[in-house]
Amino acid sequence: MDRHKAILLGIIMLSAGISGARHADAQTFRSYRCVDGTQFIVAFYDYDNRAFLQIDGEPITLAKRLTVSGARYSAAGITLRIDKTGDVTVKHLKRPVTACSVI
Repeated sequence: MDRHKAILLGIIMLSAGISGARHADAQTFRSYRCVDGTQFIVAFYDYDNRAFLQIDGEPITLAKRLTVSGARYSAAGITLRIDKTGDVTVKHLKRPVTACSVI
């Protein structure tokens, strides 16, 4: 998984550098494994309200969406939900929603 984190970090740094965005010191990386076998890495930055995800070997940026409670991010058929209790679910590739936990 360390290789995947390094790749994701490189992609995020490159995309932020191209857009002219400034890097913040505070960031959060988390690796997840889901009930259906899906694994992904998500990165959050204090200066940005998006979620930077690497799933199925592909990087994708998910926009934060309006939700009643917790947080929801989605783009390109992928939805990541983090509820107030910290439970995480992901839906992608027309698969059903699946529960995930931190690795």
